[in-house]
Amino acid sequence: EMANLEEAEIQISELDLLSSMFPYEEEFVVTDQLAVAELKHYVENESAEMPSSKVQFILNVKPELSNASMVEFSVACALPLKYPTVLPEITVRSSSLSRSQQIHLNSDLKTYLMQNCSGEPCILSAREWVKDHAATYIDKELSSSSVTSNTVPSEDLTFTRLWIYSHHIYNKQKRKNIIDWAKELSLSGFCMPGKPGVVCVEGLQSNCEEFWSRLRRLTWKRILIRHREDVSLEGGGHAEIQKQRKFSTLEEKCFDAHGARGNHMDLGQLYHFLEEKGCADIFQMYFGVEGH
Repeated sequence: EMANLEEAEIQISELDLLSSMFPYEEEFVVTDQLAVAELKHYVENESAEMPSSKVQFILNVKPELSNASMVEFSVACALPLKYPTVLPEITVRSSSLSRSQQIHLNSDLKTYLMQNCSGEPCILSAREWVKDHAATYIDKELSSSSVTSNTVPSEDLTFTRLWIYSHHIYNKQKRKNIIDWAKELSLSGFCMPGKPGVVCVEGLQSNCEEFWSRLRRLTWKRILIRHREDVSLEGGGHAEIQKQRKFSTLEEKCFDAHGARGNHMDLGQLYHFLEEKGCADIFQMYFGVEGH
């Protein structure tokens, strides 16, 4: 009972905060006033019944993007009685999103909240996330069907290799994502976890770009593309793609670690690995020194 009361108080103070931050109805509107009244009554009167319905409201978000000035996202929220102990129910919608884009966006938002916000009031974090990320889903066409067939659509005739550098890669989930996404997008290459982290992916240009856009949406201390290679494919068939590859699949490469935490990779071994694959010149781009 006490816990319920505490959760109810947190919900009310979060609603107060939202209405002071977003005083205009076009930004923030409570769609079920009765539920709010019940909630307040419950907090103010010891003998009151537990509220029967969830507080529901909508936040409208315009991302700050020059080219997306007309785009608006509505973030519909319902707070379960046990919120913030449990996550809120949030659905983001926009007329600019296709159905698959909307599903993808909502599932990524839910993952973000699960990883970052359990037990804490998180409506503002969710709103910020939508403001920062939602517009990127509009251009995403999530058809990976063209990847699996051997015929590649004719406009997709560029083979790309991305050399990605990260301050460090330790997180198991990120390492799993890198391998899973590469497989899903028919990319080969390698990932060297530890500090620094190195990821190389190669395959069709659109798939490399989809991989990069997913990767950089995760939280990183620092991540960037150090170097990019684009090769025009003649004919563009499956065989032509295979011919360009320097790696057969995407695998994780751990070169004997040393250092206090056992996570600094042996860069000499990385150099020899790159040399074997015919990519030795990349070493200098990553580390600014000639390999040996």
